[in-house]
Amino acid sequence: MSQPLTKPNNSLTSKPSPLCAFLFLIILCILGFYAVHYPPRNPQNDLLFHQIFLSSANNNTISSYLRSLTSHPHLAGTKPSLETTHYVKTHFKNLGLETHTVPFKTLLSYPLRASVSLHFDNGTVLNLPLNEIGISSYAPSGLVQPYHAYSPSGTTQGDVVFVNNGTEDDYRALEVMGVNVSGCIVIVKKGGSLSRGAAVEIAEKKGALGVLMYAEGDVSRGSFRFGVERGTVMKGVGDPLTPGWAGVEDGERLELEDNKVLDRFPGIPSLPLTFESAQVILESLGGPEAPQKWRDSSRSKLSRVGPGQVMVNFIYQGEKKLATIHNVFAVIRGSVEPDRYVLLGNHRDAWTYGAVDPNSGTAALLDIARRYALLMRKGWNPRRTIIFCSWDAEEFGMIGSTEWVEQNLVNLGAKAVAYLNVDCAVQGPGFFAGATPQLDDLIFEVTKKVKDPDSDVATIYDKWTTMNRISNIDRLSGVDSDFAPFLHHAGVSSVDIYYGRDFPVYHTAFDSFNWMINFADPFFWRHVAVAGVWGLLGLHLADDPVLPLNYLSYAKQLQGHKDVLSSFVDGSMSLTPLDASIQELASAAKRANDEAKRLMEQGFTDDLLVLKVRALNDRLMLAERGFLDTDGIKGREWFKHLIYGPRRNHESKLEFFPGISDAIAESTKMSQRDGQAAIRHEIWRVARAIRRAAVALKGELT
Repeated sequence: MSQPLTKPNNSLTSKPSPLCAFLFLIILCILGFYAVHYPPRNPQNDLLFHQIFLSSANNNTISSYLRSLTSHPHLAGTKPSLETTHYVKTHFKNLGLETHTVPFKTLLSYPLRASVSLHFDNGTVLNLPLNEIGISSYAPSGLVQPYHAYSPSGTTQGDVVFVNNGTEDDYRALEVMGVNVSGCIVIVKKGGSLSRGAAVEIAEKKGALGVLMYAEGDVSRGSFRFGVERGTVMKGVGDPLTPGWAGVEDGERLELEDNKVLDRFPGIPSLPLTFESAQVILESLGGPEAPQKWRDSSRSKLSRVGPGQVMVNFIYQGEKKLATIHNVFAVIRGSVEPDRYVLLGNHRDAWTYGAVDPNSGTAALLDIARRYALLMRKGWNPRRTIIFCSWDAEEFGMIGSTEWVEQNLVNLGAKAVAYLNVDCAVQGPGFFAGATPQLDDLIFEVTKKVKDPDSDVATIYDKWTTMNRISNIDRLSGVDSDFAPFLHHAGVSSVDIYYGRDFPVYHTAFDSFNWMINFADPFFWRHVAVAGVWGLLGLHLADDPVLPLNYLSYAKQLQGHKDVLSSFVDGSMSLTPLDASIQELASAAKRANDEAKRLMEQGFTDDLLVLKVRALNDRLMLAERGFLDTDGIKGREWFKHLIYGPRRNHESKLEFFPGISDAIAESTKMSQRDGQAAIRHEIWRVARAIRRAAVALKGELT
């Protein structure tokens, strides 16, 4: 018996159910909303906004910002610093930006009184001036007296020995001359690769009772013989009472007498001197003749190293106390990826007036905010969220930025695209940049678009390559600005840019607006240039559909680091693990670059392609985190980055692979077997970190 024919079910001709029709309408509305509010970005529009950003620069505006910021001293934790906080916050608010302040309660250090007197064999006594002299024509008064933050209080008297820069080599040279510094006060000429804290640490290990420190400068660039270089001598970064967590109002704090806290501070007092006061001491020394090399490298009338002919009585009394610091933020929410952050940061606290350090950078940051606000009025909105960060208490040891990074560590790890830092925007002539290597190509591209301030027609890139023969980008191993917590602790790709390598009024009362207009940047065109590079970097990282991060540059740099390392280790030490992991990163980087090229060629009209771009960007963003190790660098566990970070051994020539560098130095104190095992372990740790970055870049599970 035949079966009856059934009527075919044609979904194209049948009447849709009301529920299907409703869902279809909802989908159309959602797609329409995104099409209207989040249309595909037009590269031509981005180029136009870049041109508007560059053309809207105003040197007079930046100058006015700097004049206001440097109208009085603003040391962190003091009442005048609150006025600077208010100025920056008000500026952001007046631009219509979403603005807020994040306070922390942290341990800061201030001087109470100090004195240094010379006692000669004939019974005469000379009290040395410790404050700056002759600054009235350059800046008003209201300064905190020169000191070293976190120096212990103490009174000491003894013979004086000149130890040059205070390096281990300098002390060995003194030993050859038969000079022992134990029980003496040492006088150090600040310079070379040693930080002031490291110089005090070494002097303490050698048995010195105290440290007097002075700096020499370039008279032709306004170096004042009566300037005194202030600074911190604390080890590490961040609030010493909250190591690894944020110093919030009612949070946990270690006791001041806790060994973890005490280890952060020197055990002997130290104090900075003017060049003139140091010269008086140096001319009074007896003992052996100073090495010719020391005399040739010194501007002082150095003859002998001591001890003999003069005794020094040295008194310093200070106080460590809890103080509230304030970070200020302004936010421009991303229109497409609001949960991806591009951060532009600068600290605003200063030892004195801070015209160079740090407020040349603050003025540039305020001007970038002004120009971004102008772009917004012309219809621009960033793809990703941009955050302006104004840090407090950097001078004490990157405290404001470190506390905030510790407070936001998980979100930064998951969402931060890059951190762009400028500290001293303008110190003098010449453009300099430091960065993690995946940002190299972007820096080159941007500097080709910004006019060099010291040339009529050349770009910064042109002048940069002419000056250095190559466009050299430094790496960020040092702990000398606010990029340190972002890179070394959180693994966020970072940049640090500035004009001029150094400046002679560093941390002195002569770092004033007048010094800036007389010696560093009279017409503020260098400020304009730094703001141009900084702001364009931010625009690319916030707006480019595919993040401009090239890990082939990283792999190439790591190969260079490995080649240099090979000359520091025994021939029997295998570097094959490093070779293999670097090759794996290079392969992953090439695949990522090829994928980026394909996606850019296809455009972003397809929803699936948009998701693929997002996935690629996440891999590019997160790969830097692979270089972190949860155990950190041995002896300095807060520092997690195994490629770039501080070295324990101050004499090491390796400015990368800090764990390996330390192991090589420590191996000289071990048996050959134990020493090689320690080095080998650190090599494997770095190799595993590089492989983690490669796996993150691939985006696949093993």
